[in-house]
Amino acid sequence: MTSSSDRSLAVDVQGSKSYEIRTYGCQMNVHDSERLSGLLEDAGYVRAPEGADGDADVVVFNTCAVRENADNRLYGNLGRLAPMKSKRPGMQIAVGGCLAQKDRDTIVKKAPWVDVVFGTHNIGKLPVLLERARVQEEAQVEIAESLEAFPSTLPTRRESAYAAWVSISVGCNNTCTFCIVPALRGKEKDRRTGDILAEIEALVGEGVSEITLLGQNVNAYGSDIGDREAFSKLLRACGKIEGLERVRFTSPHPRDFTDDVIAAMAETPNVMPQLHMPLQSGSDPVLKAMRRSYRQERYLGIIEKVRAAIPHAAITTDIIVGFPGETEEDFEQTLHVVREARFAQAFTFQYSKRPGTPAATMENQIPKKVVQARYERLVALQEEISWEENKKQVGRTLELMVAEGEGRKDGATHRLSGRAPDNRLVHFTKPDAEVRPGDVVTVEISYAAPHHLLAEGAVLDVRRTRAGDAWEKRNTTGTAKPAGVMLGLPAVGVPAPLPAPTGGCSAH
Repeated sequence: MTSSSDRSLAVDVQGSKSYEIRTYGCQMNVHDSERLSGLLEDAGYVRAPEGADGDADVVVFNTCAVRENADNRLYGNLGRLAPMKSKRPGMQIAVGGCLAQKDRDTIVKKAPWVDVVFGTHNIGKLPVLLERARVQEEAQVEIAESLEAFPSTLPTRRESAYAAWVSISVGCNNTCTFCIVPALRGKEKDRRTGDILAEIEALVGEGVSEITLLGQNVNAYGSDIGDREAFSKLLRACGKIEGLERVRFTSPHPRDFTDDVIAAMAETPNVMPQLHMPLQSGSDPVLKAMRRSYRQERYLGIIEKVRAAIPHAAITTDIIVGFPGETEEDFEQTLHVVREARFAQAFTFQYSKRPGTPAATMENQIPKKVVQARYERLVALQEEISWEENKKQVGRTLELMVAEGEGRKDGATHRLSGRAPDNRLVHFTKPDAEVRPGDVVTVEISYAAPHHLLAEGAVLDVRRTRAGDAWEKRNTTGTAKPAGVMLGLPAVGVPAPLPAPTGGCSAH
């Protein structure tokens, strides 16, 4: 971890140099980028304006290793920065994240103009590595093999004034054959419950009203400390924090989804009626080949229990199409589960080889044409179900937490956007009263589309909140509005200002 003397040295030297962070991949990377921003600002850097596109003194790539062609994308982006760097004396480029952990020295060999390469376990070293590269005038490659300090001890620049990530664990003990994350993030390590609750209480004290508990396998929390009910106890403890209005979590694993967690969700008022439960496949043989430790019957049993305990819960999922060896019968089993589970939304992925995973070398790789056709059938079915499920919301009265930057057409339509308790996106008519992100409005749903809802009538109630106060304070005290990050994973439970999901690491 960076020492105070290292930080003061960086502050003295750097002055007001600007930085830009480009983030790819999962929620872990998004939260890590908040920490990287905090570290750099703690070291005296200032954030470059939104849309800087490389026009900064330091450009940091926080990479993902699980997406197809992730390395090609990185080297393409690095190549575009090379001429900019040659024209800008003192400019530095750093590469971190999972691809950096995996490729290490390869990055500097392929892109010798990169100044710093750091891994997933030592993000706290970035300011010192940048300074060392500047003084020594040579690239610094430092990859730690294990976690040096739990990253939540690092300074953090939160992207939102009213919604926040809170990591409860890092790493993963699963061995899914399509996923390289455990090899790059390491074995699961859990934070002390007291530290987690102290962080949440501090965030609430700053005005945050929604938190998302984050872990590579979030509901396995407790395995590292020997308490199988630790996660449900944590949810219940969150329910006792005054001022905390909404609690979400992502991503759980069906293997660890126990009855005590369902009971805690149902009985804790501020735990939202929303669940993101990765399926990956509905076929038992494919699940076995994936090394997923549950089968179709177990998965549907969890869904049934959740619906019985929380009737209005919105359940979303991840599905991989075309895993090696998947037959038409296997794929039909996936369609069967989709029909039975009636997901509010599914984040669907065409299987592609991830270098370094067992699945990449399996026999019976499915032809691209077959995968594409199956993918289109799955998407068509899920679109139909999503729309039908959204239509059930018409006529309901819902409390929305007003969001920042969710509706791309809100300016033209004179609407605002917010998230319902179950995380559905709702666009609503702008009321006469001032409404700020973080405030809460009550609306009646009048129309449903597959991916959003509309409340076209007048807003029924506006409740100004401490979270809205926090947003207003941040945006009226000269603090630059946070720039978005490029996401690659479903935004289930993601704090509202983050952009819409596009898919990504199906690690869970």
